[in-house]
Amino acid sequence: MKKTIANRDGGWIFPNLRAYPWRFMAAAIAGLLAVACAAALVFTSGYLISRSALRPENVLMVYVPIVLVRTFGFGKAVVQYLERLISHDAVLRILSRLRVRLYRIIEPQALRLRSRHRAGDLLGMLAEDIEQLQHVYLRLILPAAAVVLLYGAGIVILGRMDGRFALWMAMYCGFLFITLPVFALLVSRGTRMQSKARRNLAYRELTDGVFGMSDWILSGRTGRFLSAFKQRQAQMAAADRNVRRMEWRTGWLAQCLTCGAVIMLTLWAAAQSAKGAMSPEWIAAFALVGFPLMDALVKAGESVMRTTDYRESVQRLKEIEHAAGDTAPARPGSMKGADEAGRDASGLRLVNVSFRYPGTDGWQLHGIDLHVPAGSQVALIGRSGAGKTTLLSLIQGELAPDRGSITIGGVSVQQIQNNESPRPFAVLNQQPYVFDTTIANNIRLGRPDATDDEVREAAELAGLGKLIAALPDGLGTRVREAGVRFSGGERQRIALARVLLQNRPIVLLDEPTVGLDPVTERDLLDTLFTALRGKTLLWITHHLAGMERMDRIVFLDRGRIAMQGTHEQLLRDHERYRKLYALDRP
Repeated sequence: MKKTIANRDGGWIFPNLRAYPWRFMAAAIAGLLAVACAAALVFTSGYLISRSALRPENVLMVYVPIVLVRTFGFGKAVVQYLERLISHDAVLRILSRLRVRLYRIIEPQALRLRSRHRAGDLLGMLAEDIEQLQHVYLRLILPAAAVVLLYGAGIVILGRMDGRFALWMAMYCGFLFITLPVFALLVSRGTRMQSKARRNLAYRELTDGVFGMSDWILSGRTGRFLSAFKQRQAQMAAADRNVRRMEWRTGWLAQCLTCGAVIMLTLWAAAQSAKGAMSPEWIAAFALVGFPLMDALVKAGESVMRTTDYRESVQRLKEIEHAAGDTAPARPGSMKGADEAGRDASGLRLVNVSFRYPGTDGWQLHGIDLHVPAGSQVALIGRSGAGKTTLLSLIQGELAPDRGSITIGGVSVQQIQNNESPRPFAVLNQQPYVFDTTIANNIRLGRPDATDDEVREAAELAGLGKLIAALPDGLGTRVREAGVRFSGGERQRIALARVLLQNRPIVLLDEPTVGLDPVTERDLLDTLFTALRGKTLLWITHHLAGMERMDRIVFLDRGRIAMQGTHEQLLRDHERYRKLYALDRP
């Protein structure tokens, strides 16, 4: 049964309850006590009002109700605060887990997912769908648990006084918080799904518009874009109004039923008083107690009506998880460790690798055979669009080849990708992101548990020693947003220090010198090759500067290997390489 429920929600909702069972149990009990205190408060107040109206001979006759009113009033506030504190603490912990889970799904398969999903869809999942799951716990599961307990306790207490009336109220209240919300859900499902779809479309169009802003401006079509966007926003607002209108109608009917319940309780209490079963002072108490009890039932019913939104969010998350691949992670120890595989003498090997993006006919890469022995340094060069970045994504396991195999130390990169151990390679790309924090914190991203001495050593190896010594705060200097305080070469050195701190056996360089002037490029290359000596190095570039340092050079053209060899061999045997080197040599 548990497996069926978990499979139905894709593990996005119910398995998280088992992570914090005591917190959720405490929150449900606190929620029940909060409603109980509210009911006891108005119940005691009703009795106190009636008793006081009869002009008791002594104030001591109403002393106990006065004390109880104060106690329940104070208790309601305290218990309600504790319920909010405990429930939000548990839910925020779960949201953190869910965001990490979604990131771990998206990050390794970013290129594959981007070919199937637009950026707005992914933004909608992060901003909308994950937040919807928060409401599942706060507005549906916890209130429902408290209301079920309250419903059962209330019917049992009423049944000890009048069994037939208790049975009638059980059916009446069941209709109020079960039948009515379910009926409203069935009626409004189409409207809610339309509202959700339009909101998702708004995320998609907004992201596309922001990313393509320069194109709209240069083409002079900003007016057309804004007009279409405003029209879509108006349609989304209209769909939301339809949902709110249905909620208002359902809420109005629920309030009418609440008034009916209060009237029935009042008439029943009056009848009991007339028969002598209870004192007349209790009539007002039973009349007032219906309001907080019915209010709790109505709020739980309102949450049921939003299950369509929750289901749509879970479905979208399940789809993105399925699109990213549903292979289970390998168990630790079930295969050679990733770090061990990276240091294996057989190194990196690609055998007859071919790949094309979904929806395209031509091969992006075709028949690639490449061997990078452990400890060697290989350059992969080619013009833009030759397939270099795609090949790098295949090596990292972000994409899976349509044909052939890619192994590191004899282990498939897909196995390494799915393994729980760290990957055997570090990547230094064209524009590494530098966060608005200190230099030390940016470097420590490579290994969060690194000591200050290790961070300082990595910075020295990356050639940042003189720069840091010249700064008043040293490694504690803030780099500002996106690292604007430093030049492009200095940002690359910070990223290099991050890579050095990871200490991976394989380093992938994805055109790290792009955009640098020749002098800065040469200095950075000197630092790179000095700091990375002894590691397996695969350098992706379209420059020929520094080729004489490489053990082997592979020239990629139109998805195929056009030529390969050492720098001296290519200069001797290939005229094309000689011309390119003469043009590109700094």
